[in-house]
Amino acid sequence: MSSDETPNVPTPRNSREVVREKAQQVHAQQSRVRIVRRIIIGVVAIVAVGAIGTAVTMAVTSTISEPTMSPSGMKSDGIVVHDIPDAVSESVPVTPSPEAPEEMAEPEPTTATTAVDVHIYVDYLSPGAGEFERANARQLSGWIDEDAVTVTYHPVSMLTASSNGTKYSLRSAAAAACVATHSPENFYAFNHELLIDQPEVDSNGRTDVELADLAVAVGVDEPKVVRSCIEGADFVSWAKEATARALAGPLAGSDDLVLTSAPMVVVNGEAYVGSLKDPAEFSQFVLTVASDTDAAASPSPTPTPTEASVETPAETETPAPEDTPAG
Repeated sequence: MSSDETPNVPTPRNSREVVREKAQQVHAQQSRVRIVRRIIIGVVAIVAVGAIGTAVTMAVTSTISEPTMSPSGMKSDGIVVHDIPDAVSESVPVTPSPEAPEEMAEPEPTTATTAVDVHIYVDYLSPGAGEFERANARQLSGWIDEDAVTVTYHPVSMLTASSNGTKYSLRSAAAAACVATHSPENFYAFNHELLIDQPEVDSNGRTDVELADLAVAVGVDEPKVVRSCIEGADFVSWAKEATARALAGPLAGSDDLVLTSAPMVVVNGEAYVGSLKDPAEFSQFVLTVASDTDAAASPSPTPTPTEASVETPAETETPAPEDTPAG
């Protein structure tokens, strides 16, 4: 080999071809990466759209297949109280009328032949609802025992926004529905405790656990079932809808009344607008409404003709026979 021979190195032309080839390889590789990326993005998008569609379908199907749970044993979204335990009614002292002495006898509610229909719409956060319960629990108990009145309580949630976001008004109404459904004989005791021992407006109110504890404390049947119902918020949607129905009206037993406040007391279709703390005034209202209802229900007697109003032909006097003179 001669000394002037040079190593076998690429010529400038060959070098450019190598670079070009590498560039083509890199370009081809990048193109493949872009294609793969686009494919992956497309697949992910398809999967995402499918997942969203499935979620929407499941949500719609769930809404259609799972209607709002409704409490049982109710009439027009209310719970009829058939009996008030003596221990409950006697624990509340009679509130005397401001104008009447304490020894004044309680007036009888009515002498009507049919029971008076009393509907009481209560919000368990409303101070007025507690005042009415404390003032009238004992006389309502007596009237129920005598079958003089039919009392129906309607839990509503007018003050849901007045408990620092905990929605106590709504949750307590739903809790009352749980007790009415699973332990109806203990509904009044639970209702009574919620009304006479209320949390302050604009406070958090009781938790669901505390509401369940109260239900167990009043002696509900199947306490585990009642607790599950309350803590699981089974009837919260019903409480919302029941309140909306009352606001739209007409209220049970009336033609055109709508819920305007809680408490709202309706007797034979007429709203009570007197003092919530005066049992004598409420009793007088019940008596008046019952009397008016009886008067309206009794048909007016049909007038019967009197003898004087009947025209009869005058009697013709028959002249006495003349004496025949003796012959």
